[in-house]
Amino acid sequence: MNPRERGFLLLGSHLGDAERVPLSPPQLRVLSRRVRGREGEKEDRELREEDLTELGFDRELCRRILSLLSQEGRLNDYLRRAEERGCVPVTRVTEGYPLILRQRLGLDSPGTLWALGDLTILNTPAIALVGSRELREVNRAFAAEVGRQAACQGLTLVSGNARGADRTAQEACLAAGGKVISIVADELCRQTPRENLLYLSEEDYDQPFSAQRALSRNRCIHALGRMVFAAQSDLGHGGTWDGTVKNLRFGWSPVACFRDGSEAMARLADMGAYLVDQGDLTDLGALLESSPRLF
Repeated sequence: MNPRERGFLLLGSHLGDAERVPLSPPQLRVLSRRVRGREGEKEDRELREEDLTELGFDRELCRRILSLLSQEGRLNDYLRRAEERGCVPVTRVTEGYPLILRQRLGLDSPGTLWALGDLTILNTPAIALVGSRELREVNRAFAAEVGRQAACQGLTLVSGNARGADRTAQEACLAAGGKVISIVADELCRQTPRENLLYLSEEDYDQPFSAQRALSRNRCIHALGRMVFAAQSDLGHGGTWDGTVKNLRFGWSPVACFRDGSEAMARLADMGAYLVDQGDLTDLGALLESSPRLF
């Protein structure tokens, strides 16, 4: 791990301590931009308080930044525990960080993705699947077919590892010999490694589940897929609705909703989603090519 990656983790991670207060994403972005703008002006040495003052930071923030950067021992211990659990950090300054997240989420892309599994899966062409935890049978069949067709047509499936639509699609994809990226909202280090399955989590590998983490990771699920398939959604509430509406608002990726006759899917179509039937999944390439919003 190079010094820039280590600095990114020191400044932006809890390092396994809920009481540790890292820089907020906006603060980290401002610091990164300002330091990058001064590269080459200083000799190769550690930042000092006067350097940060020259970059426009007040004294309190300068000292906080230097305090975070000084905790090398804590970082070493955190990385050692991560290695023992098979967890690897991919920071926004790491080679191999998904370009598609940078392109689609911009400054809102995660500072660090922690990975458990085969990292070669991370930058493969993918589609995503979202949906409710409590599924009607016809919607369950649609979710499973999305996973199966992803495998059969050489696309990785991105989903969120929740019960219901997520796991239905993931298991169908793996059973058909496909590859899966599963973005979890609970402790990454507790996941069981499996062939062709890459687990990801944002910011830390040992953070427990929270509703906020579950909602936050939705943007990554939507942004990593060339197209997002919604198997089922509640109307006006829930993680599937929230993430899909935000996707349609910000244009992260095209959205295809299962034509199940529900008011929720009709409303999402009014916002710009496509309505598709299970039979449309036999040619995912045609669906992707029909989307004018693909880059």
